[in-house]
Amino acid sequence: MGIDKYEIVIGCEIHTQLLTATKAFCACENRYGGMPDTRVCPVCLGLPGAMPRVSKGYVELGAVAGQALNCRIARFTKFDRKHYFYPDLAKGYQITQYDIPLCSDGYVDLPFTHFPEEERPGGKKFRPDNFKGENCVIGGSYRRVRVERIHLEEDVGKSLHFEGKHSYIDYNRCGTPLIEIVTKPDISSPDEASLFMQTVQEILRYVRVTKGNLEEGNMRCDANINLNVWENGKLYHTPISEIKNLNSFRSIREACSYEAERQLHEFETDRKEFEPGYKNTMTWDEEKGVTAVMRTKNSFVDYRFVVEPDIKPFSVSESLIEDARKAVGELPEAKRTRFKKEFALSDFDAETLTSTRELAMWFEEAAKNSKSAKRVANLILSELLAVLNEKNQTIDEIKITPLHIAELADALESNKITSKQGKEVFALMLEKNLLPSVIIKEEGFEQVSDANAIEKIVDDVISANPKAVSDFKGGKTNVVGWLMGQVMKQSRGKADPNQASALLNKKLSVL
Repeated sequence: MGIDKYEIVIGCEIHTQLLTATKAFCACENRYGGMPDTRVCPVCLGLPGAMPRVSKGYVELGAVAGQALNCRIARFTKFDRKHYFYPDLAKGYQITQYDIPLCSDGYVDLPFTHFPEEERPGGKKFRPDNFKGENCVIGGSYRRVRVERIHLEEDVGKSLHFEGKHSYIDYNRCGTPLIEIVTKPDISSPDEASLFMQTVQEILRYVRVTKGNLEEGNMRCDANINLNVWENGKLYHTPISEIKNLNSFRSIREACSYEAERQLHEFETDRKEFEPGYKNTMTWDEEKGVTAVMRTKNSFVDYRFVVEPDIKPFSVSESLIEDARKAVGELPEAKRTRFKKEFALSDFDAETLTSTRELAMWFEEAAKNSKSAKRVANLILSELLAVLNEKNQTIDEIKITPLHIAELADALESNKITSKQGKEVFALMLEKNLLPSVIIKEEGFEQVSDANAIEKIVDDVISANPKAVSDFKGGKTNVVGWLMGQVMKQSRGKADPNQASALLNKKLSVL
């Protein structure tokens, strides 16, 4: 009869470098790049007699990450040694956490708005039986991925390969503080795995735990993938493949897609008997678009975990946990929901304005100082972000403040200035760093809204252009636009366009 159906099962292990000033267990500076092997010491190189010391900031940021991902923070924890031999691991072991991680039992909710229509509740491809664990679908709005644990560990050095002839090791990265986020096997598609990593990156950037730059290796993912296959009414499980060091959202999606197809083909064509717990460690060749076996491993016994003898087990204080909770604040998805409700923003506007914590805070301050949050949002989206993109700047680097945008929004909303004048005021704000109220006064931009003054200008234009008036009477209605241009010209662009247009049409209609 053949295969009845199959489903993809994915669990992720995301490694994220933390934004501490120093490395995890020594005083060496923690930063990216620089001359190789210049930020090392006996501790991060594991030289005989060197004694590691836990950085307090390391544990604090780990707890912040745990709170942000809804984890339980351990009140007592310890470090362990994980042994393996690889050129970039100077000590021959890695300091990590094994059986008592700092954080456990968390979750990340992925909004269904990010999924194609057919994969949402009620869609053709939506199958609740795909989703492992309780409450994986929350009210038909969110897809929950459970976080099994977040543990602290140190990063290793970096292998550098040149022209396929020479390899070098840069040990600057040794000892860089990491957290490893390990999920339950709740992810059911390559697209979802990619979205999960994007969501985690956004959250951890929001709480200022990491830069999250994939291109710098601040964040990378190991994807564990296998298939549940039903054949002739019987369920089979393919061996798990762990695809290492995926450093882009595209790589996660494409590597998992390829590996799922490879495992299905292997199941159909080459049935093998594997020992329980058998696992392939794979690499992803992005250029060729294929996975390849690096090694196989059977269990954690291979790593010979032992308690780290040079670091005492330690307690995590209630004050540290409470400070971590406060540091998290409002997370991006909650902020988007609130912005849509409080400021009547569209999904797109809310998504864009909450893309970084700094931009969200900047917008909210401007909106609360303005009479029109929608006008503030439009100015930021259409004007300010265009300037930031052009100059490759962040919102923190711009000279103007939220008050500048709030004042400009109010001036436009009250018809104090025209939209054309608004663009001029915005440009002058950036150039001179002056408030709109000052610029409007200095440049004489304030719009004329006095009905008597506008009526006089309209009367003068009608009197000065009898031919245009005659053409209008003859049925050439397009001359109204030309006459309106004369009104705005005579008022030096200050006349309220709506008032002026209404008065002009009213007077022409009775001629």
